[in-house]
Amino acid sequence: MTDRIALVLALLIAAAIGVDVVFNGGVACLFLLRKLLDLVQYVMIWR
Repeated sequence: MTDRIALVLALLIAAAIGVDVVFNGGVACLFLLRKLLDLVQYVMIWR
């Protein structure tokens, strides 16, 4: 991955988080973080 692609992806992610915080109060980010935590705990079982 080149630096340019990484920078564009980082800017897109930051913009998506910013839009979520402004228009939705950060609810979508919180939902995704909770689901990520559930996934991590599920994968830990298989270790």
